[in-house]
Amino acid sequence: MSEDRAFDAEGWALRLERGLVGAGIDGRRARRLAEEAVAEARDYARPPEEVYGPAEAYAQELARAARAAVRGERRLDESRSGAPVLRLRNVGKRYGRKTVVRDVSLELRSGQIGAIVGANGSGKSTLLKICAGLVRATSGSVERVENVGYVPQAGGFSPLLTASEHFRLFGSLDGKNERESLVAGTRLAQSLGRRPSRKLGAARLSGGTQQKLNVVLGGINRPRLILLDEPYQGFDQGTYTDFWEQLFSWREAGAGVLVVTHILHDLDGVDWTCELHPQEES
Repeated sequence: MSEDRAFDAEGWALRLERGLVGAGIDGRRARRLAEEAVAEARDYARPPEEVYGPAEAYAQELARAARAAVRGERRLDESRSGAPVLRLRNVGKRYGRKTVVRDVSLELRSGQIGAIVGANGSGKSTLLKICAGLVRATSGSVERVENVGYVPQAGGFSPLLTASEHFRLFGSLDGKNERESLVAGTRLAQSLGRRPSRKLGAARLSGGTQQKLNVVLGGINRPRLILLDEPYQGFDQGTYTDFWEQLFSWREAGAGVLVVTHILHDLDGVDWTCELHPQEES
């Protein structure tokens, strides 16, 4: 970045910090957010205003996100629960003589988080793939909205592409230009406590960082239905907390979120659960 651009970046960061403080963000946190934004822009070799827009407007956006991150503000308000984004009626799945899923019915509405729970081998991942349209149900019916984000347990990325290249690729599927894609991906990654590397391909990232990338790619285009299959393997405690706060943020924004989890204390934050049980061969 040239000296002129570096000077502009310092001024932009100062305006961002002041805007955050004016919006009620603690001064220390405001300074950290401004420093992170400038560092991310430097990674892209662009002025921060080109990446994020005017500092004052970005400060308001960050402040809204920070206020929404308070778990109490994200508890479900039944009056805000919207139209169904996913509906299953008596869904079953068999592989030969083995029944994996039997007679599952559920309805997920916009503004809700649902959880699929159950013992190992109970068909949780299979059911989520049916919800995503990746596996065809043997019986029953599945209705879903068209704009769906799917986050697998692992492997939802190209090993040779960097995070930024993934952002541009996935963003283009939604009609975003390069800048919009980078901003959307970077902001979501930041919410999970990560600043994407411009140089490392996905295969060279740690397991936990790969999982963060999966979550970002699942939500980068603001889908109406977001399906997550225990994507938090390798997360530390801080990132795990950030992951659930991001789910609450998606719910607050009106998405329907369905997550497979085996951690029971997670259920305090969801609106309903669907428990599966292992099936016997017939």
